[in-house]
Amino acid sequence: MLKMKKVRMLIMAALVIAICGTSTSAMAREKVTLLLDWFVNPDHAPIFIALEKGYFADHGLDVEIIAPSNPNDPPKLVAAGKADIAVSYQNQHQMQIDQGLPLVRIATLIATPLNSLVVLADSPIKTIADLKGKTIGYSVGGFETMLLDVMLKKSGLSLSDVTLVNVNFSLSPALFTGQVDAVIGAFRNFELNQMDIEKRPGRAFYVEEHGVPAYDELILIANRDKIGEAKLRSFVDALEEGVQYLINHPDESWKLFIKGERKTLDDELNRRAWRDTLPRFALRPGALDQERYRRVAAFLQKQGTVKSVPPLETWAVELP
Repeated sequence: MLKMKKVRMLIMAALVIAICGTSTSAMAREKVTLLLDWFVNPDHAPIFIALEKGYFADHGLDVEIIAPSNPNDPPKLVAAGKADIAVSYQNQHQMQIDQGLPLVRIATLIATPLNSLVVLADSPIKTIADLKGKTIGYSVGGFETMLLDVMLKKSGLSLSDVTLVNVNFSLSPALFTGQVDAVIGAFRNFELNQMDIEKRPGRAFYVEEHGVPAYDELILIANRDKIGEAKLRSFVDALEEGVQYLINHPDESWKLFIKGERKTLDDELNRRAWRDTLPRFALRPGALDQERYRRVAAFLQKQGTVKSVPPLETWAVELP
């Protein structure tokens, strides 16, 4: 009887140690606040796969993912020390650096441009040169109109040869109704699929094939004063594991992506966007192509989008 009691006591002690160990491990995880650039969508897939597969937890992190009510806020909140990491855009990041915000790129999420100039597939516009005298819609002035200007000049035209209309993010509807003849700023993984689903397919002119240097569409940024924090490196390492699983197991990853509250994303548009975005994710998120970043920065400066370009190490790094 005494022997049995002793065994039970040992088992109970082992259970207490295991429970306490688990509790301590969870408590020891470092909190990381990540702000998305917009509502959750397939562009963010590696982040959610890393979360669902437990890679963040394996690296000692407790990651809180927040979709912003205002997409302009995340970089500002990171600059102010109110969040650890934000999803941003390479061009937006360059402009914010030019404005003096203490931000630095620490990783890449989507490593190719998504932006494109789109017309209806049955439109008589077969080349960019055919846009002379046409009306072109845009959503965000500045960067999008700059891209259009470069693409037009490559074909012997200028902005004065077209009429610009702000369609306020209603890119596809503006084309469908004939309000405009073309739109700039359409994401090739979303708008083109949406148009096809609506049985009004589009034809895209890709910016990187018409005078614009290739750039990273989505990046991760942190506060420059905090890039020495180990949790940032841990986050990037976990993200890379998420990308690897995503590429190796796309179907299983889709099921993980649409779990819980994200079930509402299980529709035709997001399934197509998922398929088209997969090959565009950065396989080594933390890697930095320094020459590529300098080239894009010089391009933005030449176009007058930014006034100056500081030393690269002050705004884009590979974390130690």
